Amino acid sequence: MRVSNAADAPAGPCSLPPPWLTWCQARKRWPAPSVPAGCERRQENPGETRAVPGTAVQRLLSRRDIPLREKTLRRMLYETAARAAEILEIDVQDLDLDNRQAPIRSQGGAIQWVYWDTGTARLLPRLLRLPGGASRTSGPLFLSERKPVPARRPAPRDICPHTGRARLGYDRCRVLLDHYAGLELHQLRHSAATHLGDAKVPLQLIMGRGRDRPCGRPPAQIPACGITALGSYLG
Repeated sequence: MRVSNAADAPAGPCSLPPPWLTWCQARKRWPAPSVPAGCERRQENPGETRAVPGTAVQRLLSRRDIPLREKTLRRMLYETAARAAEILEIDVQDLDLDNRQAPIRSQGGAIQWVYWDTGTARLLPRLLRLPGGASRTSGPLFLSERKPVPARRPAPRDICPHTGRARLGYDRCRVLLDHYAGLELHQLRHSAATHLGDAKVPLQLIMGRGRDRPCGRPPAQIPACGITALGSYLG
């Protein structure tokens, strides 16, 4: 069913069935079922457990029994407040290590920037270092443990030219975080935003950090929130 004039439609028709059905009957004269008067709307439970306490996150990020790749990825997810799929797509040649930033492709396809802090900046050179002492200069940033078999060989851009290993996949990343911490990937992103809010960082900067935007607001009006912008609030 298509509404001919969006301005006439009630807000949130899917979340408010009785008003929506009444609007269909009274305004549009469409046949619609009636909701029994005794029906009650089911209570919605907000996802307040998404965020992890700051102390728990710091314990996770400082654990010594976690491999370097997982440690770098977890800290980068938390410090950038980015989605895991976006971070996993970063290539080594796109890293701006001096300015602690890298371009990513957001869900809508736009190219945006993510920014990280000191913890990630210290780990990235170690992650890029090869056994002989040189460093990787191209290819995926986060790599799988083994080289891919010929039957499951990915695209050339997803293979490291130095080691022959493939890009780390989202599912494997999710399994490893659950194994080491019992968390979901999105919890690091939500925790980062929550902790910035607890630190009294303005909402506009938090939204810029996570590259979120309210409905109907152009992305250009949401400022990027890098290290300089947050520094005045976090010290």
